[in-house]
Amino acid sequence: MAKRRYLTKSRFKLATECPTKLFYTGKSEYANQNLDDSFLLALADGGFQVGDLAKCYFPGGHDIKTLDYDEALAETNRLLQLDQVTIYEAAIATDKLFIRADILVKNGNRLNLYEVKAKSFDPEAEDPFANKNGTIKSGWKSYLYDVAFQKYVINQALPQYTVSAHLMMADKSATCPTDGLNQKFRLVKDANGRKSVSVSETLTDADLTPPILCKVNVDTECEQIYAGTDGGCDQSLSFTQRVDLFAEHYASDIKIPSPVSTNCSGCEFYTKDGEEQSGLLSGKKECWKANLGWKDEDFKSPTVLDVWNFRKKGKLIEAGCIKMFDLTEEDVVPKPDKKPGISASERQWLQIEKFQNGDTSIWLDQETLQSEMSSWVFPLHFIDFETTMVAIPFNAGRRPYEGIAFQFSHHIVHEDGTVEHAGEYLNTEQGAFPNYDFVRALKAQLENDNGSIFRYSNHENTFLNMIYRQLQADQREITDREELCAFIKSITQAIKDSVEQWTGERNMVDMWEIVKRYYYDPATNGSNSIKQVLPAILNSSTFLQDKYSNPIYGATDGIPSLNFKDWQWIKFKDGKVADPYKMLPKMFQDISDKDMQILSDDDELRDGGAALTAYARMQFEEMSEYEREEIRKALLKYCELDTMAMVMIYEGWKDLLQQEQQN
Repeated sequence: MAKRRYLTKSRFKLATECPTKLFYTGKSEYANQNLDDSFLLALADGGFQVGDLAKCYFPGGHDIKTLDYDEALAETNRLLQLDQVTIYEAAIATDKLFIRADILVKNGNRLNLYEVKAKSFDPEAEDPFANKNGTIKSGWKSYLYDVAFQKYVINQALPQYTVSAHLMMADKSATCPTDGLNQKFRLVKDANGRKSVSVSETLTDADLTPPILCKVNVDTECEQIYAGTDGGCDQSLSFTQRVDLFAEHYASDIKIPSPVSTNCSGCEFYTKDGEEQSGLLSGKKECWKANLGWKDEDFKSPTVLDVWNFRKKGKLIEAGCIKMFDLTEEDVVPKPDKKPGISASERQWLQIEKFQNGDTSIWLDQETLQSEMSSWVFPLHFIDFETTMVAIPFNAGRRPYEGIAFQFSHHIVHEDGTVEHAGEYLNTEQGAFPNYDFVRALKAQLENDNGSIFRYSNHENTFLNMIYRQLQADQREITDREELCAFIKSITQAIKDSVEQWTGERNMVDMWEIVKRYYYDPATNGSNSIKQVLPAILNSSTFLQDKYSNPIYGATDGIPSLNFKDWQWIKFKDGKVADPYKMLPKMFQDISDKDMQILSDDDELRDGGAALTAYARMQFEEMSEYEREEIRKALLKYCELDTMAMVMIYEGWKDLLQQEQQN
């Protein structure tokens, strides 16, 4: 007997993104670039703990742990015979729909549904879910559609009950009542490798009072979704019609055609290099072939979706303009923005024009970049931070998702061109709040001269602003509070929404901005990520190749390093410089290369990353001291490469300018 194909809440969510995805999901013959172990994503922000914390606010519940659909349904139905009961992971189904409710509370003929999300919520916000026109904000739609689907299934399966729906989320206004709460929710694995959360027996009422999670009734928003007044993109079908459509097609394993759109850029059902040769199919290719009549050759050409930061791509796709070859200057309308270098629209057209002309040469705003670099003061300091935000704070008085800065790396380039890995900081103490010690260590590294300081993107500036606010608000006695605050202000600029505004005399130089405005290499395919820019500049600079193809890094008479010895950054593979990040030892032995690539890509996972996940594992997971030490070593090497990458990009620019001057 064939296993019944239920439309679950995760599949419903997938179908709301793109109905065609229902046909590809769960099929081993199709490539799927999502994480094999989605638990890693939850681990990255501590979200795996939130579900079990939520249960603690509903004590005495019955936990349905079986994964078997029929067994879970039978156990839920048995418990619902009680007049009052709390059920964790309650299973409810119709003939084609199935849900597992995080928390279901029965009181007589009333059911309260609680969907737990590892997301922060501001209970003081006015109309937190609504736009000015009354529609639902895009950032909340996936969460609200999730709980609306669950409420709908319960209403269909159990019409005798009155159902109220709630989201349960981290309360932005709450503060953690005790130290060590986070550590009372630990990740464990059974003999089969299945992961779960172990709640400490030392958890007390004091840990839970006042709560740091809040319950938010969303019945109004659910009714809005059912009525079709939420501002959803598909107005041709009602909510019920969409559910029926998705369920019927999924149950019958029939594909729902969807037009090509900007959503295709986020499709996970595509093949990467070598995957088709190994027999995997591309769902994305199938869709585009059916919609556009494309052949295999067509997919070798970039599309409008590949243009960097291009907001007009949706309209162009609707007009049938898909390939980058088809774009004209009128489609982009490049124009300056009265700032040095090129504007965003000029950069977009530069990317398109170079591709259309087969021009692989580097574009450089020589004069402006030279002027910028001439203003820098030696020694040059390159810094990179690793940070995290956890739902359940480590310390009393801290709010959910307060930022934690746990690591930095620091390279120096001297005026004579010598390079050194000058310093680093890493705090792996479980349950620590390291932010102030982090700033103290950074201050000790940077306060000895007036040299220019460099970051890549705005992350470092944002986090130092946040630590400044933490220092200002902290009621405890901090003897060096004023010194730390003054230091932070000296190397940063205030964020836009800050009441206090400043620009420090050593305000950090953002290399990401320099890349965007003064430098473009077609080898980056439009990306400004350091993990794309570094390989591009290594492949274009003979200076860098000659210098770093020798094992001088960490050598006795070479470049001082705190974590490498006799290291060779430049190695060639298939005639190209190999990506230095792929030369480092794996951070985790039990994570696939595909997963690690996703975790390591800042463009794809803004709030995650390999370092964040590693830190989370060291905080929450039971592991041996050997594993812990290996991850610590890997963290230090990864962060050191981030600042060394900045050094090599700087050296590459300097080399390019010298070549231009000679020509």
